[in-house]
Amino acid sequence: MDNNDQIFTIQELSKYLKIPLSTLYKLAQEGKLPGQKIGKHWRFRKKAVDRWLENADEKD
Repeated sequence: MDNNDQIFTIQELSKYLKIPLSTLYKLAQEGKLPGQKIGKHWRFRKKAVDRWLENADEKD
């Protein structure tokens, strides 16, 4: 699996982005963070998250 195809759990994403879990849950539930809820669990593609970060930089 390519590094860009990596899939994060919300805990892994919290460590990757250095953001508290509570903030990530809020962003995900509001649809502001690219992710999918599978049952009770959130999953995030690294590639989509990296693109989201790049776009956030452009808005500032």
